[in-house]
Amino acid sequence: MAAQHKNIEIEGAEIFFRNFAGKIETFNPNGYRQFCVSLDGQDPGLIEQMQRDGWNIKFSKVREEGDEPRPYLQVKVSYKVKPPTVIMITSKGRTALDESMIEVLDWVDLGNVDLIVQPSRWSMNGNTGIKGYLKAIYVTIEENRFDRKYADVPEIEFNKPLEIEAGPADYIDEIEGEVVYDD
Repeated sequence: MAAQHKNIEIEGAEIFFRNFAGKIETFNPNGYRQFCVSLDGQDPGLIEQMQRDGWNIKFSKVREEGDEPRPYLQVKVSYKVKPPTVIMITSKGRTALDESMIEVLDWVDLGNVDLIVQPSRWSMNGNTGIKGYLKAIYVTIEENRFDRKYADVPEIEFNKPLEIEAGPADYIDEIEGEVVYDD
């Protein structure tokens, strides 16, 4: 019987190389939705156990002398079997993001990120390992002061025409369908 692997829960996570939209890029030729999460600051014993279990833990390149390589994990975002829970939090409240909206996380300024990564064992051509899939993510958006200042102003949908009421000096020319303004 295969060993049971536990979900990895990270509070205050640092995520990078975000591609929630699944755009085709140099390092993502197949257009998978994915991101990386830093394991820096996690228990070193946990990271070693994850490596022994077959998780593909990677380490960043050292950019400056004296720096240490930082461990991280690539996380896939898939809607094929069971969609992940994706919650965006702003000063107005929480919003559940579905597959059509998740790409917004590629360009927002991130505040706090809490997430759960679910392990999925794979086997191909005699090789085995564990790939991490997003189970849940709660993202607090870092809002600027104007986001907060105008948070209560109602939004207007761009695909709907503006509804403007005619004033007392305006009338509609029914023959031509135009609004005529009296001076």
